[in-house]
Amino acid sequence: MVNNITKNIGIIKRPSQSYGATVWAPKSKKVELVINGEENPLELKQDEYGYWEAEIKNLKAGSKYMFLLDGELKRPDPASLSQPEGVHGWSAAVDQSDFSWTDHNRTPHQLSEMIIYELHVGTFTPEGTFEAIIDKLDHLLDLGINTIELMPIAQFPGERNWGYDGVFPFAVQHSYGGVAKLKQLVDKCHQSGINIILDVVYNHMGPEGNYLNDFGPYFTDKYHTPWGSALNFDEGYSDHIRNFFLQNAMMWLKDFHFDGLRLDAVHAIMDNGPTHLLKELRQSADDLEKETGKPYVLIAESDMNDVKIISGYETGGYGLQAQWTDDFHHAVHTLITGETDGYYADYGHLKHLAKSFKQGFVYDGIYSEYRKKKVGTEPGEMNKHQFIVCIQNHDQVGNRMLGDRLSTIVSLEKLKLAAGIILISPFVPMLFMGEEYGEDQPFRYFVHHSDPDLIRAVQEGRSREFDSFKWQGEVPDPQSETTFNNSKLNWDFKQEEQKISVFNYYKQLISLRKQGVFSAFGSENIQTEIQEKDNLMIITAGTGSDSVMAVLNFSSKEHPVTMPGKEGNWDKKFASSDVQWLGPNNTSDQAGVGTEVFFPASSITVYQTNQS
Repeated sequence: MVNNITKNIGIIKRPSQSYGATVWAPKSKKVELVINGEENPLELKQDEYGYWEAEIKNLKAGSKYMFLLDGELKRPDPASLSQPEGVHGWSAAVDQSDFSWTDHNRTPHQLSEMIIYELHVGTFTPEGTFEAIIDKLDHLLDLGINTIELMPIAQFPGERNWGYDGVFPFAVQHSYGGVAKLKQLVDKCHQSGINIILDVVYNHMGPEGNYLNDFGPYFTDKYHTPWGSALNFDEGYSDHIRNFFLQNAMMWLKDFHFDGLRLDAVHAIMDNGPTHLLKELRQSADDLEKETGKPYVLIAESDMNDVKIISGYETGGYGLQAQWTDDFHHAVHTLITGETDGYYADYGHLKHLAKSFKQGFVYDGIYSEYRKKKVGTEPGEMNKHQFIVCIQNHDQVGNRMLGDRLSTIVSLEKLKLAAGIILISPFVPMLFMGEEYGEDQPFRYFVHHSDPDLIRAVQEGRSREFDSFKWQGEVPDPQSETTFNNSKLNWDFKQEEQKISVFNYYKQLISLRKQGVFSAFGSENIQTEIQEKDNLMIITAGTGSDSVMAVLNFSSKEHPVTMPGKEGNWDKKFASSDVQWLGPNNTSDQAGVGTEVFFPASSITVYQTNQS
């Protein structure tokens, strides 16, 4: 929230049609605005808190400018909305009012209804642009997706990057299409009935083009993160750094009409102040909701398993709506692949999946052998939709040495089993782009830096990352354009029978989920039965005619199960092993209580009670 010692920053168009410039540089003695093509720079005036301001009469949209600090350092605007020449070049003025929105009367999907689809703009389509995504919205609608999550789009070095090396948080990546094309994408999503969420990074900045410390003490050596010194959120001058990022978050929600934000690695946001940045961010979103009448969802990525992040203010929580739940992914992945090295060492047994399916967290205050300490807190009464789960995402695919997807690691039957688990779960499911048809192109780590020393450091660091895993092969060069191009989706998937079948399988499961077939799995009376010897898990939930049953067979052979209950029949809702999904055989469409049914190897089957 903007308070009495902070101001709106950047180059902002006034109602009078002139522009105002505001930049925070508390230790500078002189700050000037240099407009490209203008002979004389414009001197700004400083207030008592280090904000420098000026009215600019000769600026227009598209004008290029920089700030000149103490007559020596010429730097792009930290709050620039556009960097057409990249992270080292001139900033460009943008008129935020120059777009006609059509989404004013829409009602966004609630968090509990969301089917999220994570995508990377640069590799989702051959063109790698915001505009090209619009052409694929029909594909997503056909699948049943109602929420898109964009990986970070803040300006980064070069033209290819995951987005987590962004150094201009307010600037829209120019190679993706810039401000106008992003707004067009958001508006088209809303016209199509699709929510759109943006991934933002408030725990670090990228290494190239990071000029923030030239303006002020944005970083502190009090804490260290995997990326170096932490952003200064609780030391001297921190009010203004907090203001910088809070304004950024509200800009994406208000000016770009995003329906929410995914907050990257919040465990690396170091803040021991009286009000944690995450809580202040949620409070700012609360204020914006009152102003606009629109709801905004904030989703955290955290490896702490701490419910404080998603608990209400009244219990001392930060009030965010949801968080990614890695435990669920790891529990499924280890059972499907058999991989138990690295951080997967803490998983690999049916008991882990059974626990996660019920409450999200596996590590809820228990000891982690991998971390050598207790991890997490008990979920308690948290709502199931406060946990976002997946079987693939950019991290879990891209941070594999070869970026290999689940479809290239396991059999088709195991792939369908994993997909079934996530889509029947009581949590909010998230798919990673291409997962819905079994994409076999990799998704690899890629960068486009210009500094040879930095390139070499990234290449060497990437090789060291995999020491705790047993993966074989040569680490792809992150700087290579080939690494990037090989990560693009293959949209010719409809030429392949298996990929079409996988797509239709996902589509069917999503449809059944929306119909409420699996809703009982979110009830309090859910029961899980584990047969470790047979690698079998049976999940039952609901009562009477509303009962559902899922049989998950992780073994390499079929196993019999006696259908539970007192009377009536069980109707099959779906089975991954059915021949329509290229499976080995059809499971019985109906089974009476007390009868024995054989469930094929590497399969998931769901039955619902029928009392007629």
